[in-house]
Amino acid sequence: MGRIGYWLALGASAMAGLALVGQEAPTFKVDVRLVKMLATVKDPMGRLIGGLNKEDFKLTDNGVGQEIALFERNTEQPLSIALLVDTSRSTEREKRYELDAVNRFVSTLMGEGNARDTLALFSFNTDVTALTPFTRARGVIRGGLDELKSEGGTALYDAIYLASGELRRREGRHVVLVVSDGGDTVSKYPFQKALEALHNADAVLYAIVTVPVKGEAGRNLRGENALITLSTWTGGQFFMPTPGPELDQAFQRVIGDLRTQYMIGFYPRGIAPAKERFHKVTLEVNRPRHTVSSRNGYYSDDVPAAPARSGPKPLEAAPGVR
Repeated sequence: MGRIGYWLALGASAMAGLALVGQEAPTFKVDVRLVKMLATVKDPMGRLIGGLNKEDFKLTDNGVGQEIALFERNTEQPLSIALLVDTSRSTEREKRYELDAVNRFVSTLMGEGNARDTLALFSFNTDVTALTPFTRARGVIRGGLDELKSEGGTALYDAIYLASGELRRREGRHVVLVVSDGGDTVSKYPFQKALEALHNADAVLYAIVTVPVKGEAGRNLRGENALITLSTWTGGQFFMPTPGPELDQAFQRVIGDLRTQYMIGFYPRGIAPAKERFHKVTLEVNRPRHTVSSRNGYYSDDVPAAPARSGPKPLEAAPGVR
């Protein structure tokens, strides 16, 4: 081939390469992270359903169907519960009822279920204090409860953020159980950081907000709305009992959920990189009028790099939460 022919062939090859680049198919993300979800299913009467199979569930990530890689019915994965007890000044009046109910809850929880289940006790007012390590020793937990003293403000989001970080380092299932009168007054971390910490820890949040009388007088509606959002978006529940039998019933319903949970996991596949770090996940069951409670998504770092002059878009707050 002559010199002119060589250069013509080289040019044609380069142009063909550029054409291929222009027609390049979109890239899809294959994440090596196993996204784990705890789920509970209820029938139309509100009864917990624990006998479903993997084929009964349908899962999507940002609208893309996903294959369920992990499925455990009535999972025997060990349970780690971070119990967060509000000890701000406003809780003094209901403190005795709450502590009695917490003691009964701990006795029931540790008296049955997985022998590796553990609980750690945290108190929060102006500060967050880890009163016990994760333990099964009821005496240790009772000793921690005896140390509680009502004073100061309410660092609810800080407590959730810090407890989620502790849970993230542990194996098995992760649950945050908040006992409070609602509201946050002094946290350094905002609502969005508490929510992201829960998702990053694959944690479910249950909230028990004790109110002396059902009505709006003296209630922190904004704080209640925040706890409703955190529990709903992580697959947990929100309870608002009055002191007494209703409070014990709320703790029993939490235990009922924990004993009938499904553990479901998937490796995200076929998902185009998105502008937002949050991936919306939906989990459905093929039973008419049955409802599924599970986390509504997770945070990923597959966001394309933004131009240097643009900062990250802030997370949107939940309705009614600043």
